[in-house]
Amino acid sequence: MVPETPDGPALPAIARQAVLSRLDFNLPNLITLARLLCVPLAIWLIIEAHYGVAFWVFVAAGVSDALDGYIAKRWDQRTPLGAVLDPIADKALLAGVYITLGLAGALPHWLVILVVLRDLLIVGGYLLTHDANGPRPLFISKINTLVQIALVVFILARLGLDIDADFATALLVAAAGITTVWSGFSYLVRWARLLVRWN
Repeated sequence: MVPETPDGPALPAIARQAVLSRLDFNLPNLITLARLLCVPLAIWLIIEAHYGVAFWVFVAAGVSDALDGYIAKRWDQRTPLGAVLDPIADKALLAGVYITLGLAGALPHWLVILVVLRDLLIVGGYLLTHDANGPRPLFISKINTLVQIALVVFILARLGLDIDADFATALLVAAAGITTVWSGFSYLVRWARLLVRWN
């Protein structure tokens, strides 16, 4: 006896659902993917000097970061894809905006270099220790990320509203520089200790 097959449109729908299920494209991961797609948009807006719109795109991306994490934890929708995609989206957005603001002359080049080097250090350390369940994010790293985000939000708002706030900008730039160096050095020490322990 030959089993019945679904009628025309049903088969593609079933196949599409199977593919999406295998790729773990649930709601949190789709939100994360949308945040990743905001990266080129934010970069283009900054290049075109649409700082006010770039501000809201960056804020929306930040809200989406909190939202996808909440949904994933609240309804137990955490997936291996999400665990990889979420930090990639976060770092791509921050690094992309920092580099673009640096090229636009809104941020000092030395700070942009520090931010990018720190992210490369973290990614490299993660790749080295991933199989051994590398350490969780350090407290100083969380503070550094908050300071970096605050600086971007402040710069975009300042440029969008054409506000003169050199002193506040200098304070945030200094705070971002100090916490970036501190965070990067802390990760370097952590990775070194792990590598020594394995040898």
